[in-house]
Amino acid sequence: MRLLHWDDKNPHSIPPGQPYKWGDKNLFFGPDGKAYAREPQDDGFFPYTSAEPLPLEPELKPNPRTPRKMKRQDFYPSRQADQAVWLENFRLKLALYAAALGLSPQRAGDCIADARWLVYLIVSWLESVRTHGKAATSALSQAQTGSGPLSLPTFTPPALPDGVLSRPAGALNRIFELIAELKENGACTEPMCLDLGILGSVEPAPDLKIVRPEITATALANGVQIGWGWQGWAKFLDQCEIQVDRNDGKGWTILTFDTTPGYLDATPFPATLTKWKYRAIFRLDDAQVGQWSADAIVSVG
Repeated sequence: MRLLHWDDKNPHSIPPGQPYKWGDKNLFFGPDGKAYAREPQDDGFFPYTSAEPLPLEPELKPNPRTPRKMKRQDFYPSRQADQAVWLENFRLKLALYAAALGLSPQRAGDCIADARWLVYLIVSWLESVRTHGKAATSALSQAQTGSGPLSLPTFTPPALPDGVLSRPAGALNRIFELIAELKENGACTEPMCLDLGILGSVEPAPDLKIVRPEITATALANGVQIGWGWQGWAKFLDQCEIQVDRNDGKGWTILTFDTTPGYLDATPFPATLTKWKYRAIFRLDDAQVGQWSADAIVSVG
């Protein structure tokens, strides 16, 4: 089995590389709460056949949903002084909630040690380094243009406080990994998350009635490059549906449902000069939301 990520394509679909679709029997959630996909060598793998409908031609329907819950911004402060305060609060509160969250003493202790080590580096060690840097600059100035006896400063790091141990590289990454697990843990209630400081400030969702992608179309040697972006709303949307009108009497047809900005339409160019038109609309929960983009027109052939 293979760990599944949001923008993964299905290498076993027919044709290969199609997006995964809802109801795929080879997709499942593991005991760790993460999504997985069965591979052909795994027990219980359901072979894909050409008779299966691909996710490129779903029924288009209006979005009956109300906007999603408001998202929360990043919880970790950008200012170093605030980071030290956050780390102190987190390690103190984690010690209180560790048992309720089902954390082993070893796992909780390691994370608390990481936090204490980072606080030492931010508050004591970094300040000492900066002070030494000023002394070194002053000594260099004296060496160049000053007078009198010259003594080059020697850097001596501040002693570790009682109970603080040097930790391996990646301490903050380990803390963030634990936080990601806590947020998937049903035992970590919202009041606990707020007390631990692992929920950021509330960010309101956009008005999904008016969101609208902006697209461009550029003819290249190997196809038409469709440029598009999330307009800053990536966390509230799922896909961008792109349609094309090839001026062949078929009107607008679905080209793709894309999850990564930028798409190459590799359809062979016609023999004669023709104008192709592209348009796009965002999607959420398998339904269109917002408004269509302006048409992007390109001459090909």
